[in-house]
Amino acid sequence: MSGRRVLLLKLLLASIFFLNLHADNRFPLLVSLDWLYRNLDDPDLVIVDVRNAKSYRRGHIRHAVNLPVFQVFFDKNLMLPKIDTLKQAFENAGISNHSKVVMYGGDQLIWAARGVWVGKLIGLERVGLLSVGYGNWPDGHIPVSTRPFYPPKGHFIPRIDNTIIETKLSTYLALGKKTIIDGRPPEYYRGEKSHAKRAGHIPGALNYPGSLNYIQKVRHASLKSLKELEQIYHDLPKNRPIILYCEDGADAALNFLVLKRLGYRVSVYEGSWLEWGNDPSLPIKKGSNP
Repeated sequence: MSGRRVLLLKLLLASIFFLNLHADNRFPLLVSLDWLYRNLDDPDLVIVDVRNAKSYRRGHIRHAVNLPVFQVFFDKNLMLPKIDTLKQAFENAGISNHSKVVMYGGDQLIWAARGVWVGKLIGLERVGLLSVGYGNWPDGHIPVSTRPFYPPKGHFIPRIDNTIIETKLSTYLALGKKTIIDGRPPEYYRGEKSHAKRAGHIPGALNYPGSLNYIQKVRHASLKSLKELEQIYHDLPKNRPIILYCEDGADAALNFLVLKRLGYRVSVYEGSWLEWGNDPSLPIKKGSNP
């Protein structure tokens, strides 16, 4: 083969690789019903139901696997589980590194958002949140089942993305330097309620509750439109890193997915208020959103 043909072949292979990589980057972080419907038969698609086992047995999207959020995506202290535990859970769910993973929940979107953020943290490139909770679609639009689904085992190698996670120390060092957002309900932010020993919020934090991102009805939830979401966050600067936290890492995860989709530079303080509020050496503030 001539040198020119070899060069052309190399350029072709490089182009194919680039196109595949670009296609992976286009995987929706926020997954619409229409996208899910069009891709239901994709052999690389893994659908994850993060609701509890009882809700899953009552009905779930056909071929969805059940990874209950409080058994898989939190440890007993509501913190990040061990990486080996997550690896095993992902592989048992049929997830491999090349999988396309869509996660969904029920009448709130924050729990599935937690699963998506954890997935991205440990190396899932193609993972997104279904924009509606289970059953919030026209009858027959998405096939459902009451039979548990057990897929072939996957092969998943974790790769930690340190750019989307913050520690207590890094959050403390960011005070006054980065934008910090508290994703809890206003009464928690103001210091009227708390699951930690202390009540209040991190000094300088702005209050954008995770519930602002979606519309919640009885047994149903749906993400607001991108136009509505852009309006909610239009005052935030896109040229400044943003640290997100909440009570346990779920509302912050939903804020992460939405802000990431809108083009912001965001990361999540994993310990959130359950860690910060229980450490008397750290500063806190009380009161309304400035």
